[in-house]
Amino acid sequence: MSQIIRDITEIARCTTQYRAEALAPMGLKACHASYLTEICATPGISQDQLATRICINKSNVARQAAILEEDGFITRTPSTTDKRIMQLFPTQKTLDLLPRISQILTGLEVCLTTDLSDEEKRLLEDLLSRMLTKASEWMDNH
Repeated sequence: MSQIIRDITEIARCTTQYRAEALAPMGLKACHASYLTEICATPGISQDQLATRICINKSNVARQAAILEEDGFITRTPSTTDKRIMQLFPTQKTLDLLPRISQILTGLEVCLTTDLSDEEKRLLEDLLSRMLTKASEWMDNH
């Protein structure tokens, strides 16, 4: 395994652990931050669109959406144009927690980038964005 992939994997593990610990008091799992921030940013997003946006397979999105609905964080509503499509909406509970969730995610980013200059942060964002594009293209083709 290359050092780049090893480092990305280790960073992902550390951030997952951080999110798990920080979100647990709210009754959320580490993965739920991505789901809820995207649902709040795009109320009515379909489960399939959410899966594409956060690079998670559709069955995992459906499973986690069911959990989030049971726990009162979202509602799932069939689309008015196609009943097979489930649209996801945040509940007031989620809207109330969103500032705290955002603060947790921002705090993590600040921690990870505190020793980087503004130019290094911009370069890192650009490089990671390019890598994400390649990873997404690979996922779309496999």
